Amino acid sequence: MSTTPRFPFSAVVGHDDLRLALVLNAVHPGVGGVLVRGEKGTAKSTAVRALAALLPGLDVVRGCRFGCDPADPDPSCPDGPHPAGAPGEGRAARLVELPVGATEDRLVGSLDLERALSEGVRAYQPGLLADAHRGVLYVDEVNLLHDHLVDLLLDAAAMGRANVERDGVSVSHAARFLLVGTMNPEEGELRPQLLDRFGLTVEVRAARDVETRVEVVRRRMAFENDPAGFAARFAGDEAGTAARIAEAQQRVGSVTLDDRELRRIASVCARFDVDGMRADLVIARAAVAHAAWRGAPAVEEEDVRVAARLALPHRRRRDPFDEPGIDEKDLDDALRDAAEDLDDGDDEPDPEPPGGGADPSEGGTDLEAGPDQEAGPDQEAGPDRDAGPEREPSNGASEAARPTASDGSASPADAPSGPSGEERPSADGPGTAMPIGTPARLSRVAVRRFEIPGVGAGAPGRRSRARTDAGRIVRPSGETARKAADLHLAATIAAAAPSQRARGRTGPGLLLQRADLRAALREGREGNLVLFVVDASGSMAARKRMSAVSGAVLALLRDAYQRRDKVGLVTFRASGAELVLPPTTSVPTAQVRMAGVRTGGRTPLADGLLLARRTLAVERIRDPRRRPLVVLLTDGRATVAARPGNDPVEDACRAAGLLAADRTHMIVVDCESGFVRLGLAGKVARAAGTLPLTIDDLTAESLTAAVSA
Repeated sequence: MSTTPRFPFSAVVGHDDLRLALVLNAVHPGVGGVLVRGEKGTAKSTAVRALAALLPGLDVVRGCRFGCDPADPDPSCPDGPHPAGAPGEGRAARLVELPVGATEDRLVGSLDLERALSEGVRAYQPGLLADAHRGVLYVDEVNLLHDHLVDLLLDAAAMGRANVERDGVSVSHAARFLLVGTMNPEEGELRPQLLDRFGLTVEVRAARDVETRVEVVRRRMAFENDPAGFAARFAGDEAGTAARIAEAQQRVGSVTLDDRELRRIASVCARFDVDGMRADLVIARAAVAHAAWRGAPAVEEEDVRVAARLALPHRRRRDPFDEPGIDEKDLDDALRDAAEDLDDGDDEPDPEPPGGGADPSEGGTDLEAGPDQEAGPDQEAGPDRDAGPEREPSNGASEAARPTASDGSASPADAPSGPSGEERPSADGPGTAMPIGTPARLSRVAVRRFEIPGVGAGAPGRRSRARTDAGRIVRPSGETARKAADLHLAATIAAAAPSQRARGRTGPGLLLQRADLRAALREGREGNLVLFVVDASGSMAARKRMSAVSGAVLALLRDAYQRRDKVGLVTFRASGAELVLPPTTSVPTAQVRMAGVRTGGRTPLADGLLLARRTLAVERIRDPRRRPLVVLLTDGRATVAARPGNDPVEDACRAAGLLAADRTHMIVVDCESGFVRLGLAGKVARAAGTLPLTIDDLTAESLTAAVSA
C-alpha cells in the first residue's frame, strides 16, 4: 500500500462552498451527501480525497466485515450478534470509491455462490456499501452511473442502512457514510428524481483571477516535487481542521433547533416552491451541522441561510432547461419575508392559506421571473443566464409573439407565394433565424410507441427492448451462470435432476456441478440515439412550421432525462447539410445550438440523409450498444442532388435506402401542406422501409408523444 501523502484539504485554493459542504456532511452524515458539479480540472476529486484524511479514526469490532462500533454494535449485523465488550481494533476512516462500471452485486453484495453450492450455506458477500460504513463513499462521474445503482446508493445514504433482498438472501446492515458524487455537466445530467436525492449541491468553476490561478499552480507543483514536505507545511492546519470536525461531531446531537427556526426553514422552502419535503429536512440537518461547526448551542438565521444556499440550487430547477443555481438576492428576499412572517406570528399566528405559502395579494417575491431579476454576487451575468424553456430568443420569436410584420401585413416567412399556398424555394443565402418553439409539456396520454424493432444489446434506458443485466427473466440461456444474480434456478434444477442417481445421491438435496448452472436471460429497456434530420430550406421556412419542429426537438431532449436517450440534430438547407448538434444528453447545449439554426434556401435532402448516415457510423464506434433512431422532418421537395446531373428526389430515396441497409430505423414526418401535395416525403419513407406520419402530427407535443411514449 502506497504511503505517499494526499494533497492536504487545507491547501486547496478557493472552493469555499465545496469545502464547507464536505465538512457539514462529515459533521452530520444525515444531511444526505454532496453533489459537486463543475468543469474538468477544478480539484473536485482532490478535495474529496483529501477530506478522508481529516475524519476521526474508528474503533471497530475485530473481525467484523461491516465495521461495527464495539460501544454500539449493530444488533442485526450479519457477522453478529456481537457480545457486550467485544474486542475492538482501531483503523482510519475509509475512502471507498465506486467505479462507473460497478455492478449491483459489487455495490450491495450478493450470495456467495461458491459456498452456497459447495457447503450448502447461504453465505453473504458484503459489497462496497459495507466497506464504506462510517467512512466516505466517493462516486466520480456519478451522472454516468446506471440509474438503478444511483437509486440503491441514495436509498442507503438516506436510511443509513443497506437492505439486501435477492438471491434467497435477506440481509440488513448499517451503512452510514458521507456520500460524495462529482460530475461534469457537459457529459450529461442526472435525472431530476436522482438530483433531488443529494442533500447539498455545489457548483465549482476555475478561478478567473490571475493571482488565484498562479497560487493553484504553485501549490500543485510544490506538492508534486516534494509530497511529504508539502504535507508537512500544512500539517498544523490539517490537525486543527480534524480536531474541529471531531468536536462538531460530538456537539451536533446537543444543538437546539427551535420552532422559530423551523418556521423560517419552512417559509423559505415554500417561497422557492420546491417539491416535496426533502428540502426542508436537508436544510434543517445542514443548519444544525453548521451551528455545531461554529460551536453554537442553537441554530440561528445565519445557519439557515448557509444551509439553504447549498440545499436549494438543484431543487429550484423546475425543468431540464432551467439553469442550476440560486440568486443571492432571491434568498435574501425570502429570508427577509420569512423574518417578517415570524415577527407577525409572534403577536397573533394566522392560519395558512389553502395550499400553504404566502398570500398572493401580499406581493411576495416572484422567484420564477427570470429575465427581470438581477444577477446575484455569485452569478455570472450574460444573455443566456436563467434562460428557461418559456423564454423566446430575441432572434426567433414564436408566431404568437410575432404574427405580422412591422407594417401590419403578413410576415414574409408566412406569406404564400404560389397557387398551392406553399412558399417557393428562396435563393441560397445566409438565411433567417429558426423560430424556437416552446417545448410543450409532454402528454401523459398513452399513444403508439415508436421503438426500434428487435432486441438491443442493453445500453441502459427506457425506450426499446434490450437484453440487460437487470430486468425480467424471459428464459434460461445456454450459458453457465457466473454469479448468483444470473442463476436461473428452475433450469439449473432441471439440468441436474437426471444425473442424481449417477452421482450417488442417497439423501435430501441436489448434487450439483458447475456444468449444471444455467444463466437467466433478462430483458429490459434500452436508451437509443434519436437523431433528428430537419429540413430548414425555404419550402419549410414558414414560422409556424419551423417553430413546431424546433419545439419538438427540445421537448424530446427534455424527455431524454427519463428515457436516457442521446439526441442529435442535422439540418439541411441551401447547398449542404450541417451537424448542428452532435449526439448529446446535455440539455443546455441543445438549447443554445437550436437558437443558432438558420432557415431558407434550396433543399439538399440527400445531403442531409448522407450526413446523418456518417454521423451514425461514428457513433457506432463510440457507443456500439446504443441503437439509432432517425426522425426525418421534411416535405420531400428535394431540389439539390447528391451529385450533379442526378435527380434530387431519386438521390434522396437512395440515401434513405442506404440508411435502411444499415438497419437504421427511421420515422418520416411529412411536413407538406397546401392544396397541391406531391407526396414526395412518402416516397422517401417507403425507400427507408417505413410509412410517413402526416403534418397533423407535427406539433411539439404530439410528435414528441409519438416518438417518446
